[in-house]
Amino acid sequence: MSKELIDAIVDMREEDAVKITAQLLDGGTDPLVVLDACREAMGVIGMRFETGESFISELILAGEILSQISAIVKPRIQKGGAEKKIGKVILGTVQGDIHDIAKDIVGFMLDVNGFEVTNLGVDVPPAKFVEAVKSSGAKIVGLSGFLTLAFDPMKDTVAAIKAAGLNEVKIMIGGGQIDENIRQYTGADAYGKDAMAAVALAKSWS
Repeated sequence: MSKELIDAIVDMREEDAVKITAQLLDGGTDPLVVLDACREAMGVIGMRFETGESFISELILAGEILSQISAIVKPRIQKGGAEKKIGKVILGTVQGDIHDIAKDIVGFMLDVNGFEVTNLGVDVPPAKFVEAVKSSGAKIVGLSGFLTLAFDPMKDTVAAIKAAGLNEVKIMIGGGQIDENIRQYTGADAYGKDAMAAVALAKSWS
């Protein structure tokens, strides 16, 4: 059934994707399994974009489908009540990249684990990250990017945060192409291979 969901998203069958999501959740499928299927589908679409097989309009449509799915999934994720937050995190997909499902999964998991999350969305310029850190007092920033074109904007964002004198802020990066080499290139403090790694990093910095 997860394969059916992946295929529906990749084929841009919006109604089918939403319907299959509801069927999976009603059938008892873990919401995180559904989100993981979405991430896998977005990975396929992203690779097609990088190789010229799909276009920006298809990325945008896929993003809209995933937003609908997220709206269905989010209420199913068990959340705590009004417990004291253990830290503040700023999240965003860097300038030039509009992938958001992986970032949203990280946001969900940080939220569930007691963090106050400010999600800046996609295609976020460095100055907006700096502004958000200053206004919120957040000590953790998560930069997301799937495409290789995200590497330089990540580096620019890390540089902008440091140039603003926010040296106490810890920066993590993540996304489909991210590894230790890219972390070193961007100057970020760490990279997380998945949402749970991001949560572990945030907890270790709080």
